[in-house]
Amino acid sequence: MQNNWFIPLLAAPALVCVAPSYAAQYLTIEQAQKLMFPNADGFAAQAVALDARLKRAIKERSGVAVRNDSQPVWRVQAGGKQLGWFIVDEVIGKHEFITYALALDMSGAILGVEIMDYRETHGHEVRNAKWRAQFKGKRAGEAFELDEDIQNISGATLSCKHIADGAKRLVALYEAALR
Repeated sequence: MQNNWFIPLLAAPALVCVAPSYAAQYLTIEQAQKLMFPNADGFAAQAVALDARLKRAIKERSGVAVRNDSQPVWRVQAGGKQLGWFIVDEVIGKHEFITYALALDMSGAILGVEIMDYRETHGHEVRNAKWRAQFKGKRAGEAFELDEDIQNISGATLSCKHIADGAKRLVALYEAALR
């Protein structure tokens, strides 16, 4: 009879190393749209193709590189009148992606930022309404610098920085492609 008592011991480290999942979906696209534009009666999807020329223009205006070849955007309407733009984007936190929505008025000023999906183990404080309110009214060409005009959150530095960079990139997208 063969003695294999040590085999379960080999599997034990693998069980201990499994990291728990902290992903949380806070809002769907439809919920974020209704929250950010409560008076809207229409959201027309309009993905923006980001060719090399447009990526370059956005990077020049924002200082932030564009990763994707397309940006999900919705034209927001109420009573046949355009209210603004609703944009869904993703940025990396420390290790995982953060999905957020940005609302812009017709002049390109930020109306709000909502965190839709947060997958990091730390830093969920970026969902705090007071922190997100720092973006309201910001436009292309304005500072979005962490620790200068956007406050940092201890333990969420990379999430804060990357959301600020993403917002800066999206207002540059407005200037380059939506205006």
